[in-house]
Amino acid sequence: MAAPPRRPLLILLAGLLLVASLATLAEAIYEDQVGLADWHQKYIGKVKQAVYHSQKSGRRRVVVLTEENVISSLDLRSGDIFWRHIIDKNDPLDQLSLSFGKYVLTLSSGGTILRAWNLPDGQMIWETNLQTSTASDPQLHVMPNSKVAKDNLVLVSAGRWIYAVSSIDGSISWEKEFSLDGLEIKQVLQSPENDIVYAVGIAGSSKLALYHLSTKTGEVLKDIQESLPGELSGEIVLGSDDVLVALNKARSSLFLIEFNSGRISYNKVHVSDLVQDLSGTFKLQSVSNGVIALQTPSTVSLLKLKDTDGLEVVQRFDQPAALSDALTIAEKDEAFAVVRHVGSQIEFIVKFTSDVSGEIIREKVIIDQHRGNVEKVFLNSYIRTDKSHGFRALVVMEDHSLLLIQQGEVVWSREDGLASIVDVTTSELPVEKDGVSVADVEHNLFEWLKGHMLKLKGTLMLANADEVAAIQALRLKSSEKNKMTRDHNGFRKLLIVLTKAGKVIALHTGDGRIIWSNLLPSLRASRFGVMPSALRIYQWQVPHHSVMRENPSVLVVGKSGAESSAPGVFSILDSYSGEELNAMRLDHSVVQIIPLTLKDLSEQRLHLIVDSNSNAHLYPKSPDALDVFLNEMPNLYFYSVDILANVIRGYSLQKSCDIEGDEYCFSTKELWSIIFPSDSERIAISETRKMNEVVHTQAKTIGDHDVMYKYLSKNLVFVATVSPKAAGDIGSALPEEASLVAYLIDAVTGRILHRVTHHGAQGPVHAVLSENWVVYHYFNLRAHRFEMAVIEIYDQSRADNKDVMKLILGKHNLSAPITSFARPEVVVKSQSYFFTHSVKAMAVTQTAKGITSKQLLIGTISDQVLALDKRFLDPRRSANPTQQEKEEGIIPLTDSLPIIPQSFVTHSHQVEALRGIVSIPAKLESTTLVFTYGVDLFYTQLAPSRTYDSLTDEFSYALLLITIAVLVAAIIVTWIWSEKKELRDKWR
Repeated sequence: MAAPPRRPLLILLAGLLLVASLATLAEAIYEDQVGLADWHQKYIGKVKQAVYHSQKSGRRRVVVLTEENVISSLDLRSGDIFWRHIIDKNDPLDQLSLSFGKYVLTLSSGGTILRAWNLPDGQMIWETNLQTSTASDPQLHVMPNSKVAKDNLVLVSAGRWIYAVSSIDGSISWEKEFSLDGLEIKQVLQSPENDIVYAVGIAGSSKLALYHLSTKTGEVLKDIQESLPGELSGEIVLGSDDVLVALNKARSSLFLIEFNSGRISYNKVHVSDLVQDLSGTFKLQSVSNGVIALQTPSTVSLLKLKDTDGLEVVQRFDQPAALSDALTIAEKDEAFAVVRHVGSQIEFIVKFTSDVSGEIIREKVIIDQHRGNVEKVFLNSYIRTDKSHGFRALVVMEDHSLLLIQQGEVVWSREDGLASIVDVTTSELPVEKDGVSVADVEHNLFEWLKGHMLKLKGTLMLANADEVAAIQALRLKSSEKNKMTRDHNGFRKLLIVLTKAGKVIALHTGDGRIIWSNLLPSLRASRFGVMPSALRIYQWQVPHHSVMRENPSVLVVGKSGAESSAPGVFSILDSYSGEELNAMRLDHSVVQIIPLTLKDLSEQRLHLIVDSNSNAHLYPKSPDALDVFLNEMPNLYFYSVDILANVIRGYSLQKSCDIEGDEYCFSTKELWSIIFPSDSERIAISETRKMNEVVHTQAKTIGDHDVMYKYLSKNLVFVATVSPKAAGDIGSALPEEASLVAYLIDAVTGRILHRVTHHGAQGPVHAVLSENWVVYHYFNLRAHRFEMAVIEIYDQSRADNKDVMKLILGKHNLSAPITSFARPEVVVKSQSYFFTHSVKAMAVTQTAKGITSKQLLIGTISDQVLALDKRFLDPRRSANPTQQEKEEGIIPLTDSLPIIPQSFVTHSHQVEALRGIVSIPAKLESTTLVFTYGVDLFYTQLAPSRTYDSLTDEFSYALLLITIAVLVAAIIVTWIWSEKKELRDKWR
């Protein structure tokens, strides 16, 4: 027989090796692939103070200070972030100012920390610590054109202290502590004629103190004190250069206080004499020299000062409005802005203080109606081409968004309410209808060729930076991930988030764009009235697309006030459009929200709301929902954790209720309680399993082919307590004084299934409970390191099911129901490991069927998310695993958990001020969707066990077809060559 041909086989093997090598390389992520499966969005939060950079040259920018404790520099042309710093919550920012046009000054921690930042790049130049008394309203005042120094002095007042600090190096020029008891400095002023600083403060409730200080030395030149009739509220504004306006404690009168003549004189004016129909709360605002504003939730009155004789109302706006501070235009004239709502528009009005009744600009601007009222305005001017003054305004809306208004248009807007997300849920997108084209945009031949040429250059690594960006843009544009229909893998969804402002926003998982938003009327409030609070958002109705034609909907639950007895608020929204379908104000409070797994015939999910009287209210209130609930009520139990009282209680439901005629109200019966001794333990955290968690199998097969059965009770609760001295910050207690106790409790009976004590450990404690295991993070004072501990609990009552004969004969208890009333036979395995990082949040990956291996999602102190394989936290790890344990996949024991840089799912991004991590199952079992939120947002797809059930998006189908065609051609050529050779051999 002839020898087989070698050359075609070598070609075939070479082709297979080439395909294998390309497949291996395809697992890496190239530069042009960044952003295809993930997105990162940066925000700053609700702006509470803004300062414009007024220099004529350089980039136009505005520096802002926000409620999320962020200081940032924004591009005035586009709203993009030049730089920003997120300051720790323990160091709250109080004031913001500019010095020399190149330094940004911030005052924080009640006036105790003064910092200077470089305006162009945001680098910190210096930091000065100041000693102050307890202060509620620290003040920051930059002295312009100082005659006593080569730089601008910065005056800081807090409590009864005043400091003069150099703006160049932060050195303290002088400091002064006043001896008057209870004094709190309210205003610091600089005399334009001489080097004198005026400090005005209140001591007690009615004594007014005025100090004349030398700008050069801080020496007290004059001390004047005066007692006013009646008590003051502490609200003082500057009426003019030498007149202060103070509000009395009853908020019925204004005191006009003059202090320029070397003595204090005052005049009392009744508010009712100025504004006749004043109702509700109001506040004072200093607009400019001689003009103040009296603001109520629905009106604004402009008051002009007539020396100390009184005030007169110049103009009144009967719509909700906001006023800016005065802006110097000429040497003796200033301008200010009024922005108010007129119908479906907002009106931008600019006035000169010399003629308050007149107007320079009146423009109407169309904005999105779901932004609410205007809350703050910051005015800025610019020089037009005709040398006249133009005006623009930075506007802060009720939904925390930020807008720049100029020439009657919104130049740009920022949805900074997304920096304060309080809860997240998801919704499926609509099903794609038949007949709808998959491609919405048809490309011509030139664009098609251009795109393929760019991709070819990128594959050959010949593309420059601009071409790499063009390739990425083409992929994003042609990708199907941004379609508004659901896909078969379940990657396209809506992330529906609830913000602190009471606004609900739907984000597309494809690119993070906003699909719809709705500022809920039921969660809106005036700026001075009781502020409702948004609590949680849940899936309300999830109809099956082949049976129901209704759109899915979500439920938003809130409270109408801050008190625990405040009535609750319900709002139901369409998940596809954001339209509010129903809103109601409840006649009871909301203390605890319990979503149930039950549904009525219309597929609305049942929810229990527990009020302050321990009554449970069923929603939706329909006969069908009531029937479903009553059938399952004997099997329903819940628990509550009272951290203040240091107690955990378990309840069952009763049919009767104290409210007559309300059949949807149920009373509760306390079944058990665990009271922790307050002198030795304080509750730090409690966790339970996710309601929608899917467990693939109850049994776990170990290396020696033995079977362990997981304890999978949904009533399992993890509770961690710390000793009272260890409840503070790390290092606040000695190792001998600190301890942490971890409990596993059955929520039906209150039985403690397991208890373990960690001596020398303290919080903060973070934990996650999944299936039959819990992982928690804490600090070990003895080792001076963070630790992670794992507890796994197994059910021994099913150990007899390992007998094959019992299984064959049906004498097993696999189908026996699990009851919490029988004492469980459990076995617990635990282990602890050192961990390098401090932790901000923890979650665990969730998949559709629960088959894929679990990973812990850990939000680290560096504001990144680490995916840690659960196998590293296996309590059965040993230093020398047996061969069977190695085959099972048990990793040899080490004292610390590994930190693999490639395991950070956020890559090089940081989710600033990270607060929460959400894992969302996709339809594809191998993949989970991860959403992380804080001040920033980050979204990505994660495959804990790799994509074993699908091909990657970057898989080259063209190369596969070419390879198959080459192989087929090679087979045909080889067969023909072999047949010819065999024929030649036969003829020999």
